[in-house]
Amino acid sequence: MEATGEPSNVVLITVDSLRADALGAYDGGQHTPVMDGIAERGTVFEHAFANGNWTPFSFPSMLASRPVFADSDRVGIADSPSLASVLSEAGVATAGFNAANGFLTSQWGYDEGFDEFEPFVASVGSSIYSRYLATHPTVEAWLQFAASPLRRIGSWLRRETDARPFLDTSRMFDVEHAAQSFLEDTSEPFFLWIHYMDAHTPYVPAPRYIRDVSSDLFGTHRMLHAHARTGLGWEVGERTLADLRTLYQAAVRQIDASVGRVLETLSEAGVADETAVMLAGDHGEEFQDHGHLAHYPKLYDELIRVPLLVDVPGTPARRVDRQVGLDSIPPTVADLLSVDAHPAWEGHSLVPTLLDGELPADEPLVSITVRGEEVTSQPIPRSLDDGELLVSVRDREWTYIENVDTGATELYHRPSDPTQQDDRSADMTDEERRIVEDFADIVGEHASRIRGGAAGSAEAGAETDAEVDDDLQTRLKALGYR
Repeated sequence: MEATGEPSNVVLITVDSLRADALGAYDGGQHTPVMDGIAERGTVFEHAFANGNWTPFSFPSMLASRPVFADSDRVGIADSPSLASVLSEAGVATAGFNAANGFLTSQWGYDEGFDEFEPFVASVGSSIYSRYLATHPTVEAWLQFAASPLRRIGSWLRRETDARPFLDTSRMFDVEHAAQSFLEDTSEPFFLWIHYMDAHTPYVPAPRYIRDVSSDLFGTHRMLHAHARTGLGWEVGERTLADLRTLYQAAVRQIDASVGRVLETLSEAGVADETAVMLAGDHGEEFQDHGHLAHYPKLYDELIRVPLLVDVPGTPARRVDRQVGLDSIPPTVADLLSVDAHPAWEGHSLVPTLLDGELPADEPLVSITVRGEEVTSQPIPRSLDDGELLVSVRDREWTYIENVDTGATELYHRPSDPTQQDDRSADMTDEERRIVEDFADIVGEHASRIRGGAAGSAEAGAETDAEVDDDLQTRLKALGYR
């Protein structure tokens, strides 16, 4: 079939904890050849923002185009019209493969509408040892690091590559192989979603990708040292921070290679020219940009700005300099497959931009998080009762953040302060006060709405929380949600 800009299939690739500036398409100092190739062939949305700072707050928008808590008191999309359900009802073959993120399982409704669905959340076993390792992935990584010389010798004797991750719980190859099998066996039209976890803490990429992004002098001892300092809560100096960034970038490079192998399978199956490829991060990652590591409950750009790339065969390459939200993903995928968007979806299709170059609507974007008594105390964020509600609003220039429960506010002018370090809320001009008033109205409306949605199903949410099994609880702890 000749490429016409109207694909028969869509592959959606999502990457946990992927900052925009981790890709060469957004930062020329990085090297992610496969993802950069998607950008060079397709459309780069230079200002794409997540609707939350962590997976359970972001993915309801990404796969159901609904804000978290809009339909339920709990995270997830069990009570929302999912993208996969809408496509399946329209006759599209659907498959979803998730690399063991416990917040993207059937427990939270993410299996709805998928003909094939595998979260790869394995049983952790009943022994004290196995359960300890499951909740302490850094310790598990240390053990695998310690065994790495023997593994390398074994791989050399078997003539195998050293591309396998140290930490097997990333399940990268499981996801990759499942996606390849689906592509080889499925007739058109189809929708395939795959989610990678390798860029999530702890960063333990395979040796070859560390070499790709660093000097060969970067050895196992430095990896161990960096993870030990962070795991024990010690102060992280500049060298350790640089090492963590190197490990993170190597993990991104590892994902990049896996995406390349999936795209090769598309070509081998003969459907690459009929398949749109979309890639997005679900949220970013902090490297002490605002005093911490990983992705604690904050709403600054290092956690909210993410890559969004879309390659539709037969359409020209573009870069779009206007803000868009990840809630645009479901209506865009449906539109590409000529399926009507669900009327409850809140995002707007980006297909006019992809095919004709029309600019997206210039509307403020909202993101939320829930924060406990301390920033570094992360309750499993299943409801608004887990802490204080923070809401941010972004337009082209300004970021406004409000703690709805305490009334504390922050205001940042991103063009002059791209890292959001200069809070202007204490000494505003008249124009800035007007901006804040408009943003505060948006915050109030959004907070009232999601609190209303959460309150409307509190009893059902409590019942569902009680059903979370021990294995899933253990895996959630391993992600840092206690």
